[in-house]
Amino acid sequence: MKIEKKMDGSNMSIALEGRLDTMTAPLLESEIQGKLDGVAELQFDFDKLVYISSAGLRVLLSAQKIMNKQGKMFIKNVCDEIKEIFEVTGFSDILTVV
Repeated sequence: MKIEKKMDGSNMSIALEGRLDTMTAPLLESEIQGKLDGVAELQFDFDKLVYISSAGLRVLLSAQKIMNKQGKMFIKNVCDEIKEIFEVTGFSDILTVV
């Protein structure tokens, strides 16, 4: 998986490419854990993400809990397969998908 992170003032954007699964979720977790201080808006771009597992969902949930306290988080460019995973798991009610 490829992770591209950008900061613009208090906004952080993270573009993911490939698969967010048991093997790659720790990479994303290390990119955001402890690094969201002062971030008012966290944006994930899933344009090139083709798969997400429960391990990936856990990382997103952790980020969402942090951002609920200090700003907002949203996910854009989500493919139909991942949208369906969000629906089935109930994450569509937790996460903001635009």
